[in-house]
Amino acid sequence: MSTPATAPAAEPASRASLRKVVTASALGTTVEYYDFTLYATTAALVFDKIFFPDASPLVGTLAAFATYFVGYAARPLGGILFGHFGDRLGRKNVLIITMLMMGLGTFAIGLLPSYDSIGIAAPILLVLIRLIQGLGMGGEYGGGVLMALEYSPRERQGFFTSLVHIGTPAGVLIPVGLVTALDAALPGGAYDDWAWRLPFLASILLVGVGMWMRFHITESPEFVKMRADREVQSLPVREVLTRRPATVVFSILAKIAESGLFNIYYVVAITYVTTELDRDKTPVLLAVLVACAVECCTLPLFGALSDRIGRRKVYIAGALFQAVLAVPFFLLVETGQFWAYALGMTLGLGVGHAAMYGAQGALFSNLYPVNVRYTGLSVTQQFGATLGGGLSPLIGTALLATAGGHWGWLIAYCVGVAILSALATTRLAAGEARPDTPTPLPTPTPERTATP
Repeated sequence: MSTPATAPAAEPASRASLRKVVTASALGTTVEYYDFTLYATTAALVFDKIFFPDASPLVGTLAAFATYFVGYAARPLGGILFGHFGDRLGRKNVLIITMLMMGLGTFAIGLLPSYDSIGIAAPILLVLIRLIQGLGMGGEYGGGVLMALEYSPRERQGFFTSLVHIGTPAGVLIPVGLVTALDAALPGGAYDDWAWRLPFLASILLVGVGMWMRFHITESPEFVKMRADREVQSLPVREVLTRRPATVVFSILAKIAESGLFNIYYVVAITYVTTELDRDKTPVLLAVLVACAVECCTLPLFGALSDRIGRRKVYIAGALFQAVLAVPFFLLVETGQFWAYALGMTLGLGVGHAAMYGAQGALFSNLYPVNVRYTGLSVTQQFGATLGGGLSPLIGTALLATAGGHWGWLIAYCVGVAILSALATTRLAAGEARPDTPTPLPTPTPERTATP
């Protein structure tokens, strides 16, 4: 039996349904990055003293970032696991599970005893929680972006998926704002002693709102149609890895700079200012707040631009902009002035990163057909994020230590990954998904089965 080259699209969603789905997905992304940003911030500022008190400040920070990387290392497995169920059983139910795993894990970190209280058990428990969170985060991104993408008109997919991505700077803005306010309002040393726990405990409020919204959305129209057409794959990851290996490799390489440079601007810069320059953390944290607030506004602008001129053009321009920015960024940071921190981070996050991230959702999602899209997007996102954002704090801190606190080698890393990702993106033409180019149905394979 032959399969037609194209199929009619699923019924368009109502504006109200689209707004509800985009909001719920953005909240999920906010919870996701609230967790990882709060952890990264606290790791840079106090976790060396709480969980690794016997190490030197730099070694303790490296150990704290190693536990941060554990969460990233679990993400690819979570992406494959939840991508499998998301492609077979639906996006909505998987997203409820992943939000619970991430949110409850963040809350639990706020309750963890310190090394001084229970010894080696403290960092061990921290690592176990990070593993669970990493699994949940691995499945969260793909489902959230796909719900928005599959509900939105094809000609505006870049714009609506970029709205979901606002959850990333918002997920930085909220915890950094809390950390800055607590540090400024409380007596000296209080934040390092006990108040660092409060933002972790407060995360349960975001989780509650996010769960309520996710219970009140319906399944993706494209997934419903795909399941009705009996196009469900029995093993989506096999289809992705064996039929689309080049797409997987190039999309992962394209992702590295977006994720990696985000953490350089934020995590490594804070570490550099507070550890190497030995300056107060408040100005640099305030600068991060300014940059994230700007990115919340610029993300949809770049998403809309990608709908007009093409995803790859916007994505590559963002990567090359960050390659050029690398030296000026660290020259600005080295001044120790708030205005310089704010300018450097606003250019990095609000322009360079926003251009890549604004175009990314639609670009990467459209690389894969509907019946393996959750798995394919999760593999791209999580392996790329692990190699980029997961490793960059470790690599950045290690390069600073190797160079005696100078940022010369760190510049080479930033420029290198930016150019690598730009070159890889040139090979992702399938992600453009122009409105006049119908998405082909996947080629029939023996593994295709109907759901029960």
